[in-house]
Amino acid sequence: MWRQPKAVWAVAFASVVAFMGIGLVDPILKPIADNLNASPSQVSLLFTSYMAVMGVAMLITGVVSSRIGPKRTLLLGLVIIIAGAGLAGMSETVMQIVGWRALWGLGNALFIATALATIVNSAKGSVAQAIILYEAALGLGIAVGPLVGGVLGSISWRGPFFGVSALMAFALVITAFLLPATPRAERATTLADPFRALRHRGLLGVSITALLYNFGFFTLLAFTPFPLDMSAHQIGLIFFGWGLALAFTSVVVAPRLQHRFGTVRVLILNLIAFTAVLTAMAVWTDSKAVLATGVVVAGLFIGVNNTLITETVMKAAPVERGVASAAYSFLRFGGAAVAPWLAGLLGEQVSVHLPYWVGAGAVLAGAAVLFASRAQLSHIDDDHAIEDELDELTDEATAVTMGSES
Repeated sequence: MWRQPKAVWAVAFASVVAFMGIGLVDPILKPIADNLNASPSQVSLLFTSYMAVMGVAMLITGVVSSRIGPKRTLLLGLVIIIAGAGLAGMSETVMQIVGWRALWGLGNALFIATALATIVNSAKGSVAQAIILYEAALGLGIAVGPLVGGVLGSISWRGPFFGVSALMAFALVITAFLLPATPRAERATTLADPFRALRHRGLLGVSITALLYNFGFFTLLAFTPFPLDMSAHQIGLIFFGWGLALAFTSVVVAPRLQHRFGTVRVLILNLIAFTAVLTAMAVWTDSKAVLATGVVVAGLFIGVNNTLITETVMKAAPVERGVASAAYSFLRFGGAAVAPWLAGLLGEQVSVHLPYWVGAGAVLAGAAVLFASRAQLSHIDDDHAIEDELDELTDEATAVTMGSES
């Protein structure tokens, strides 16, 4: 799985940096609020504008990529991220940052959806192995993001934004040189294709599940820094632990659980476990120890969920992978967009416990939707078994070839 073309590693590296942007601002939410005299709900709009634009823009990623080619789409996304992150760091008000984060979200949409399809199509091995590689990049980026954000944020809240802009400029150069020119698709994608894809009940079910799950995920991510009330460096370390747990389970644990118990069963039980973590955080919100532990433990379940849901989406419906990714991402980032703003509002005006209760209810509802969709997803494990057999044959053939050459 790890012997891949340079082009795959180039896109994977750029993906690491792109996913750093999700957790990078977490440690600086409170410093931004303190320095710019903003409320938690106002600062949480940094996530909302980013995710809302990203979700809607996912609908056009296939349209753009099929017309100008994956490589140009990736490079365009990187350029927009560089501009959005840099301009956010130069902002003087919260609403200016919110606006530039929206631009950043547009760039991320063009990059992330195309990166997933590029890695899946270009990597050696099965779809499952390519997705594990992609999730490894996601997990590493999410893990490193809060740590970098905490270190740079302890100097200035502007530091993380400039840091992402610089790293993305480096990723742009690497991608431009190492990723070969990619041809345009044989058939141009239309805006209607993702909506047509959602007619498949399996894809619709797993996409709605992802929406509800992301509601809980981003409640935890965007709201927890406020009741924790710690320094940027301390919060960065906590979410670094969360990211490490996420990366470990997404790459190591998820495939083993899937092989032993089956994809849908593991996902349902995993969502229930994540619900339990959010419930504990809702009950003991006043305890910083419980919140910090809950964040790290939640990473274990989020990692499993990310890998298995992404693989399920790629196989849930007989449509092009880019179209499936766009349809699924449109719905899941809808949940991610609403959750941070609502959590901040509920925490300010009602109770600091309520955001976690709402998040737990959303994740549990996601488990129920997935359970209701299980019949339309029964073929996922059959496809996985066939891919495993093909991978074994490929590995044996490679070993024989290398042995004969030596």
